[in-house]
Amino acid sequence: MRSSLAWNDFETVLSIVTAGSLSGASRALGVSHATVFRRLGDIEQRLGVALFERGRTGYRPTLAGEELAETAKVMDEAAVAAERKIAGRDLEPSGEIWATTTDSLLMGLLTPLFMEFQHKYSSIVLDVAVSNQLFNLTRREADVAIRPSNRPPDHLIGRSLANIGQAVYGHRSFGLTPGAPIENFGSQPWIGAGAGLQDLALDQWMSNRGFNTACVYRVDTLVSIFSAVRSGMGLAVLPCYLAEGDPDIVQLTEPIPELEYGLWFLMHPDLRGVARIHVLLDFLTETIRSQKQRLAGAGVSYRK
Repeated sequence: MRSSLAWNDFETVLSIVTAGSLSGASRALGVSHATVFRRLGDIEQRLGVALFERGRTGYRPTLAGEELAETAKVMDEAAVAAERKIAGRDLEPSGEIWATTTDSLLMGLLTPLFMEFQHKYSSIVLDVAVSNQLFNLTRREADVAIRPSNRPPDHLIGRSLANIGQAVYGHRSFGLTPGAPIENFGSQPWIGAGAGLQDLALDQWMSNRGFNTACVYRVDTLVSIFSAVRSGMGLAVLPCYLAEGDPDIVQLTEPIPELEYGLWFLMHPDLRGVARIHVLLDFLTETIRSQKQRLAGAGVSYRK
């Protein structure tokens, strides 16, 4: 006997369980509150069982609701896995690649490389999402990620492309001497990383030197920190590749060893055989590794 439930019924129940309310489920599903209410009532009527207890704090699933939501999770995971496997069967380098990276990498490194890649592989379309948060590649929020990391997630596969060096930078108008002892900069205003950057190594480095108490401004993207340095707001630690080309910004220290991090190309294992992703991986490996000294900040002389 065929089930009276369709996939969108399971999806509705799972969304309500996850959100704990009809309004939260409606936002997740992209429909109105009334639509979710009507769908739930219809599902419960067909099943002849209550799936939720309604209360002031929201919608709490009954045992039947929990069982239906667990089944929905299994179905959702199976659908995502099937999509990944089907996406991995193409043989020709064509189609669309969903990529995610950070604003600073896109601005200071990747945009000209992506342009060169598109000219070389005109049948591949890159759809790039800019975010400082790592998208869920398991759920195919993106196909690949080009991310800074010293500990990439174990469930993803990838390749280390280069090491990124960072140094202290300040506006030329500050008149500071490049190469001076780092403690000499403690009396200057500093720009810190906001919570969204989640840079524990930088936070610890600044805290150990007392620079965190000298922060006059915090912001959660590297491009925004770079912009603040260019405006003369204060000193900051920046990736060398991002700041090196600006004539108004002075590199004040050598690259800081404990703040160096890796640059990775990451993807889900199910996509390892996709031709278009393979050619992007090889292209970025070659072009980025050819700039490894620049990215590490090696050989950059102080501009006085």
